[in-house]
Amino acid sequence: MKITFDIDCTPAEARAFFGLPDLTPLHDLYLDKMRSFVTDGIGPADFERMTRAWLPGISEGFETWRQAMFNVARTTSD
Repeated sequence: MKITFDIDCTPAEARAFFGLPDLTPLHDLYLDKMRSFVTDGIGPADFERMTRAWLPGISEGFETWRQAMFNVARTTSD
């Protein structure tokens, strides 16, 4: 025997029914920040912060690569 239920509700109503938190304010803040990146551009400090947050182990690799490039530039300019 197979029983099927069709429930007509919005995603917000379903989250409330299951007791999940309403993350709408957090989502709105995130969208505002992303909008500001698009309109104002991403600065070097913002880019560094994002790469450190999104790629935790890779930022040290970038630093090592940058240091190696500076060392090569210094040795070739002497």
